[in-house]
Amino acid sequence: MNKHVYNHSEWRSGYGYFIAAHAQGDVNGDNIQDHIYLTGQKLKDSPYVTHITLVIQDGFSNQLYYIPLSTSQGYQPRIFLGDFTGNGIDDILISMNSGGSGGFGYFYLYSFVNNQAVLLFDYEKFNEWFEYTVTYKDQYQVEIVNQTLELSYLIDLSNRDSAYLAEIYNENGTLKQPLNGWVSGLNQLYPIDFDGNGVYELYALQRLIGRYSADQLGLIQTPLAFKNGQFELLLHNQYAAVPGVKGR
Repeated sequence: MNKHVYNHSEWRSGYGYFIAAHAQGDVNGDNIQDHIYLTGQKLKDSPYVTHITLVIQDGFSNQLYYIPLSTSQGYQPRIFLGDFTGNGIDDILISMNSGGSGGFGYFYLYSFVNNQAVLLFDYEKFNEWFEYTVTYKDQYQVEIVNQTLELSYLIDLSNRDSAYLAEIYNENGTLKQPLNGWVSGLNQLYPIDFDGNGVYELYALQRLIGRYSADQLGLIQTPLAFKNGQFELLLHNQYAAVPGVKGR
């Protein structure tokens, strides 16, 4: 049986709640398949889901466990089951979209070994983890510094549209005025088994923003692995990626 099941059915109960997502797998470690649900309420004629709650049904006893979420509303709530800690037991990755131009996501990862919910990853704590500066430099460059990790990145803007550059730089490549961008909160979080050993890591993506939200310069990519009871940087590094430009 495929354990990684997504079910966005519109089943509704008499209390106005419906099952927004469902997955089946052994999450408590007793080798019996459990049922994992995200329940919520939906406004009429809107895909926005509110009062989202993680509900786990023990496959052996059929007992229900309710785990409230700090952020309990969003679009497209979904579940992924996989072993992130290396103990051979499925953990529960919860994802929701915020909607809007920022494209933010809300993400939680829970362990449920022995029917005890333990929060392993919280998107809000991740957003507070790193401090960045994004500074436009002369000669069509942008410097990004992760002050927490003491890592720096340099982006070359010289292949960008000439009209874009003319708004920022003089003809000799110097800045018209000081300019800063920023790194967004967590946008996407993907489960990936990088080394193929059956244990999943997390791949976090954040937008690198220039002058305004739609001015995306690239992505900050952060691979994370669970070690020593918490998620840490995989290979002690973080990466910046930039989009390709056609016709250059």
